[in-house]
Amino acid sequence: MIPQSGPGFPGLPGQPADGVAPLQVPPAPRAGSGTVLNVLLITAASVVVVLVGFFLFAALGSEAFILCGFLALIPLGICLLGLHWIDRWEPEPRAALLFAFLWGAGVSVAITLLLGSMVNEVLMTLLPLTPADVIATVVQAPLVEEAAKGLGVLLLVFVRRSHFDGPLDGIVYAGTVGAGFAFTENILYFSAALFETGGVSLQLGFVFVLRGLFSPFAHVLFTAALGAALGLAVRKPGGVRILIGFIAGLAAAVLGHMFWNGGMALVYDDFFLFYFLLQVPLFALALTGVAYLRRAEQRLTRERLDEYAAAGWFTAAEVDMLATRSGRRQALRWAGGFGGRPTMRTFIREATNLALTRQQLVSGRDPRANAAREDRILDALTRTRTRLLQTAGAPQRS
Repeated sequence: MIPQSGPGFPGLPGQPADGVAPLQVPPAPRAGSGTVLNVLLITAASVVVVLVGFFLFAALGSEAFILCGFLALIPLGICLLGLHWIDRWEPEPRAALLFAFLWGAGVSVAITLLLGSMVNEVLMTLLPLTPADVIATVVQAPLVEEAAKGLGVLLLVFVRRSHFDGPLDGIVYAGTVGAGFAFTENILYFSAALFETGGVSLQLGFVFVLRGLFSPFAHVLFTAALGAALGLAVRKPGGVRILIGFIAGLAAAVLGHMFWNGGMALVYDDFFLFYFLLQVPLFALALTGVAYLRRAEQRLTRERLDEYAAAGWFTAAEVDMLATRSGRRQALRWAGGFGGRPTMRTFIREATNLALTRQQLVSGRDPRANAAREDRILDALTRTRTRLLQTAGAPQRS
């Protein structure tokens, strides 16, 4: 008998060893088409990045481009390390993260450069009494930049649907887009400071400290608001939910960006007062939210794997190992003793993907595709467990 977990809960495939045949599902769409699409998207985004790079190289000159590009790598590294920390429980596909970065560093910058001045003219017509610098900085830049970045996150919702599971995934994808955009934008800001004084000076150092060390996560935070909203929207099926999530998230990102750019007026243009009274608490609030979402994802993993354990796919000890950080660390240490650490990492990743796929099935999202994906993951997980146990039992070379 296939176990149930409540009214309308999809039946779990039974363990073949228990004499229960796995759930039969229609064959999934061929994976090749998705791979081709991913390659095309990454290639197109890479071409745009190269074009933007050539544009900056021609506009700034080789020395300024190389120096400012090197400086921009430092805040980029800080952002990517932070996003990696967020993404440790269920790492997103590297190809999707690469596309997110390329979109942010190239496509969103190109959209901003092409549309920014036109939108600025329209806003100046609509707001004739507003100072031009306020329109450009506080209104136009947040609108155009967040829309340009947000389109990349929205595209990922549709092309990487099976890996866009919730708000934490949305934060990681959107944050990577924001990190890419900030990287290119920092090159422009650093070069402006360089040219303003005619060379390396305290001005360049001051801009680097403010943008690169004090607030490297600014664009990450703005776009992450949109990613979180889309992540909440995709938990249940429905295109209208995605549209509402995109609009709500874009509004939050734009408002946050507007507040960031214009907030110093609230504290009489005192950057450090603005930073410690407003920016630091905002960053702390964001960290608290991320920590909460990470714990929620861990709890969800345990709940779903417990259901597979009840159906015979895992032992209780395996669930403890796979659904807790301490259990994973202990498992990796054990596997490292016989050279099985990479296989254990695969086992952990497959189990986590299985739990999140099950959650999508429970939510009624893409039932045919997710049922087929569940079946494939169970087959792969069984093979990985067998390989892991064979490696553990093999005699070790001295």
